Amino acid sequence: MSRKRSDCPISSSLEIWGDKWSLLIIRDLMLKRECTYGDFLKADEKIATNILASRLQHLVKTGIIAKKDHPDSKLKALYHLTEKGIDLIPLIVEINLWGEKYLSIPEERKKLVEKIKKDKEKFIREAKVYLSESD
Repeated sequence: MSRKRSDCPISSSLEIWGDKWSLLIIRDLMLKRECTYGDFLKADEKIATNILASRLQHLVKTGIIAKKDHPDSKLKALYHLTEKGIDLIPLIVEINLWGEKYLSIPEERKKLVEKIKKDKEKFIREAKVYLSESD
């Protein structure tokens, strides 16, 4: 990994996963467990192919996600969160809660946020178990 700009844990963490696209990739993997390159391209945010390829490569290199062969196609790969990536779930949960409080969010996301608000710790535990079972 390249040299860190700072010893601050926030700064160092943001260098790994702190851009918009990386967080959206992590979000998609958290909600769907596994995704293909094509799945990420279909997201509402419309990531460009070069940016997607770069972010996936970076997240694999830093150990946030892993890539494995697709069981149905030699031309595809499946991406999934590693333990290091799964440990970002509480952060993603807090971003959802902040967004629900201060932004207008779609109804389907409101359902997820209500589930989180009902028992945040239980939601995080269950999400970690669910995502850990992917291998």
